[in-house]
Amino acid sequence: MANQLGKRYQCSVCGTEALCTKAGAGVIICCDKEMQIQEPRAIPSSD
Repeated sequence: MANQLGKRYQCSVCGTEALCTKAGAGVIICCDKEMQIQEPRAIPSSD
């Protein structure tokens, strides 16, 4: 799987976050495990 430009990745072991600034082949590794794409946070409504 390729790294996706502008996506945030998070380590499930230590919680380190990384922002991808250049897309490319390969994966981001931390603590000997592949980092997972962080899901976008919900924006609270201002009703």
